[in-house]
Amino acid sequence: MFTGIFKDTSVRILITFMIVLCVLSSLVLPDWMQNNFMYGLSRGLAILGLMLLWRTNLVSFGHALYYGFGAYAVALCQKYFGITDILLRFAIAVIAAGLLGFCLGFILRKYREIFFAMLSLAFSMVLYGLLAKAEFLGSTDGMSISPSTLLGMELTRQYLFYLITFFVICAAISIQAYLRSTLGHLTTAIQDNEIRVEYLGYSVQKAIHIKYVMSACLAGGAGGLMAASLGQVDPDSMVNWNVSGELVFITIMSGWGNILAPFIGAIIFEFIRTYAFEWAPQAWAAIVGGTLLAIIFFFPGGIWSVIEKVFNYGKKKNVK
Repeated sequence: MFTGIFKDTSVRILITFMIVLCVLSSLVLPDWMQNNFMYGLSRGLAILGLMLLWRTNLVSFGHALYYGFGAYAVALCQKYFGITDILLRFAIAVIAAGLLGFCLGFILRKYREIFFAMLSLAFSMVLYGLLAKAEFLGSTDGMSISPSTLLGMELTRQYLFYLITFFVICAAISIQAYLRSTLGHLTTAIQDNEIRVEYLGYSVQKAIHIKYVMSACLAGGAGGLMAASLGQVDPDSMVNWNVSGELVFITIMSGWGNILAPFIGAIIFEFIRTYAFEWAPQAWAAIVGGTLLAIIFFFPGGIWSVIEKVFNYGKKKNVK
């Protein structure tokens, strides 16, 4: 599955983009801009997971369930076990969300279209209600997260940015390798005609279940990295329905043509929201909503479709 993966054009572009970000971060970017890139890359993992589902014609309105579950798993492991190592935090967030996604996947894999979307939202709001009422989890105030460490040494924001970039590269390359595999090619086949896929001898429900678990792992990892970056977790910013809405918003805005698209879209969203808060704090939601409407009307394929047209990337990839 990973054979020749580093010869893949998408992987090379992704690695180049991340290296450029690291260089700019260490040399010229101010702290606030570095934070935006850090938050965008972290959130981009969840968008990558939604993109994987979207390619199967499934949209989840409740992916904040795994985003928040991964974040709270990090907070609980710090509170009860004193775990602050960033590698362990990321692994715990991914595994916790993956296990939850595996269990719920047996239910959700049977549903399609609006039923899948709304059922995922219902599970997300159940978790939100539990977290908002649980006093030992901080209730609506949430919990604080101490600075992350690596091998016992506290990480600076700069080195945390490097590690988040590393996690993003590993996750995106893994997804690209999966999409190149036989099971990955079923993604678009399921979207086109599930019955024909069944006739070929593949189980559509099992294939969707696998994709759902992978998507949950990515969202959980995103939540864990965001918790480590922000130093705080709470139900409203991690699990509420508007968080799921933001993830879907960014997915639509990004497009699903490439593994780099979710991260570019997430970074752009962070900057749009930052400037909207600064210039029009009372109308920032209208600015963000107007941006989405403009993209849907003028660029229905998302931001990545614009990049393809500008750099002629899609044509080159097809020729290859």
